[in-house]
Amino acid sequence: MSARNSKRSSHNVAVRRLRAIKDEDIDYSDIPPLSDQFFQTAELLMPTPKKPVSLRLDADVVAWFQKSGAGYQSRMNAVLKAFMAAQREPRK
Repeated sequence: MSARNSKRSSHNVAVRRLRAIKDEDIDYSDIPPLSDQFFQTAELLMPTPKKPVSLRLDADVVAWFQKSGAGYQSRMNAVLKAFMAAQREPRK
């Protein structure tokens, strides 16, 4: 069995276990109730859409991010976003 199939299989097992839990058996005691104040000040934040691009990167850079596992492209995006934010800040 490949690593991908193994991950998918363990994911499916976890999903089946979660679906088997009845709502009344879930312990919500550590979650504070939401007040009217929360809903008055709550803000809906939608994720920004991603734009597919094709770019050429050094193989060692891609390998380094891939080594950290799934989601490496999102981590690359986060690094670029942090760099962008740093460039926007006024320099001292």
